[in-house]
Amino acid sequence: MIAVAMLALVLAGGLSTGLALLFLVVMIVSWMLENTRWQLPERYGLGIVLLSIPLFYLDWQYQKAMGEPAERLGVTALAHLIVFLSAVKLLQVKKDRDWVFLYLISFFEVLLAAGLSFSPVFLGTLTLYLLCGLSAVTAFEIQKARRSLTYTETRLLVPPDSRVFKKVGRRSWRNPEAARLPFVAVALLVLIFALALPLFLVAPRSGAVALTRSGGGLSNFIGFSENVTLGQIGTLKRDDGLVMRVRVEEAQSLRELRWRGIALDEFTGKGWKKSIQARQMDPVSERGGFFQFDTTEALHRLTTQTFFLEPLESAVLFAAPKVVAIQGDFPFIRVDGEGSVQSRRHDFERIMYKAISDTHEPRMDVLRNDMRPYPIAFRRYLQLPDDLDRRIGPLATTMILNANASNRYDAAKAIETYLQRDYGYTLEMKASGPDPLADFLFNVRTGHCEYFSTAMVVLLRTHGIAARVVNGFLPGEYNEAAGAYTVRQSDAHSWVEVHFPETRSWVTFDPTPSAGRVEPVRTGFTAQLQKYAEALELYWFQYVVGYDKQEQRSLATSLHNQVFDYGRIVSNMLATVKSYLTGNVLVLAIAVMVLAVLVFVVLFGRRIWRWVRTGVIQSSEDGRTYSSVQFYERLISLMEQRGLSRDMHLTPLEFAQRLKSSEALLITRAYNRVRFGGERLSQNEKREVERALLALEATDAHG
Repeated sequence: MIAVAMLALVLAGGLSTGLALLFLVVMIVSWMLENTRWQLPERYGLGIVLLSIPLFYLDWQYQKAMGEPAERLGVTALAHLIVFLSAVKLLQVKKDRDWVFLYLISFFEVLLAAGLSFSPVFLGTLTLYLLCGLSAVTAFEIQKARRSLTYTETRLLVPPDSRVFKKVGRRSWRNPEAARLPFVAVALLVLIFALALPLFLVAPRSGAVALTRSGGGLSNFIGFSENVTLGQIGTLKRDDGLVMRVRVEEAQSLRELRWRGIALDEFTGKGWKKSIQARQMDPVSERGGFFQFDTTEALHRLTTQTFFLEPLESAVLFAAPKVVAIQGDFPFIRVDGEGSVQSRRHDFERIMYKAISDTHEPRMDVLRNDMRPYPIAFRRYLQLPDDLDRRIGPLATTMILNANASNRYDAAKAIETYLQRDYGYTLEMKASGPDPLADFLFNVRTGHCEYFSTAMVVLLRTHGIAARVVNGFLPGEYNEAAGAYTVRQSDAHSWVEVHFPETRSWVTFDPTPSAGRVEPVRTGFTAQLQKYAEALELYWFQYVVGYDKQEQRSLATSLHNQVFDYGRIVSNMLATVKSYLTGNVLVLAIAVMVLAVLVFVVLFGRRIWRWVRTGVIQSSEDGRTYSSVQFYERLISLMEQRGLSRDMHLTPLEFAQRLKSSEALLITRAYNRVRFGGERLSQNEKREVERALLALEATDAHG
């Protein structure tokens, strides 16, 4: 029990591996020294325990001097204190109260591990701890009760030469009494989980959507602020760190989805930033954790996504374009002028929320016929820097003329296709100099998604087409085991949105070559195991750590639908059986008889089995069958015929000793072993008992 608690603390990151190994050595030494004169005296142990208070303070100051983070400072010192106290108690002479103290310390270790760990591995260590804890406490109580009994009291029930004590002394796994303890512990463990599960599902945790964990957010998470320099997304793509997991309920058009983060409208020549208009934040009204931004013309357009977002150094909330509503436990949600959704920063927290998006885009023919002029407010999407390279405008003209484009949509498609076909993809930062965009377009002609999206927006703006850059993520790798997408920093992406005023819509274009949009697929046995591990962690995060009222309603709805489906299936089966039995009376009669037999077995089977198991002894000589009570009653009957009756204050063994008969003593000892020891006689022992009874009966018959 103590070892498993320490293991839980180590796996949760509350204790270093070196200290854990040292504590393991202490446990082994204490095991070897148990009940020997080399154990630490109790008064010495008490003195060392008192020294733990100043040692705890010194450890705290040492951790502080070593630069331990503030949120981890007290946790580390407390873990060291717990290990120290446990080691002292293990090495000293222990009484019952010391064992109880160790049990309590182990429980606090598990509580500390629960506060540090958000991994499903904790569930395994918790289950193992509960199993060991139940077994330890049960055995502890058995030992206390055993010490309160004396030898003379047990002798009244079972003869001193009975093999019951020998079996208990051996503690063999063959002994059913010894083997019963782990089964009792497992049964209690199942009962605890069965009783706790309804309470867990009915009473969600308060504020569970914001889940604190140790350590800060992704420190190199760049590209999602108000100022982004060309190349930052490429730096982000070099890292494979986990950003989020996304579960999509509507499975259509998954390949077209992207997780939109932030849109930028002002180009500086070396990067992008938000204009003054784009920085204006509008609050969104909230109703029971539901924030609605917009409406939709048809429900089939909506796509619902559930996001499990890791701690990030950003306030941006991701969703598929265009966001209609967000549901989650947020203190507030604001939307900027570019439709980017933000809430509070969560540098040290995981958050979970649902996003509902209208992924519909207007038809191609409608977009091609859109000739309406842009409103004045949209002129900022035509902004270009004063020192823009003069070659960029003619290049855009060449692209459009070569494609015979005569409208905004075809012009955007022409530039998108040209960049995808005639330029190469790489994560290396080759474009540089005072004008990295011109260097990319006319010199190196290779780059990553940021350069392609920037080039397309600038080329479109030179021809009066309103466009902006969007930074977000590709869908990520789909995990079949979890039914969700795993999105990493390497999935960071930049694309283009072009505005069409006739339909008041922003349409997505992606000029990056296919090499920059292909998701890596992990294959092999190790990759499959990793997917199952990720799925387990996702379910643990959703239904244990992040379980809140939102998940409560979702789970209740799912269970209701499943129960309804099963009820309908059962009703159909019963209707089928009824229609079949209506035309077959014989089958109905047989079914009734089988049901009656099953009911009889359920009600009386255990009693019959107990009678067969404990009471029946078959004689191999004359074929007579009698129970353990019956063969002893035969002895009592014979003695009463001789005028020798057993007084009520005499035990069977004391009565047999007064008879001074070896046959009566043999029969009584066999009776005690069967009746009180729970044993079964062997065939040879049955023959000995029968011969003893026959000998007594023969003696009685011949006087």
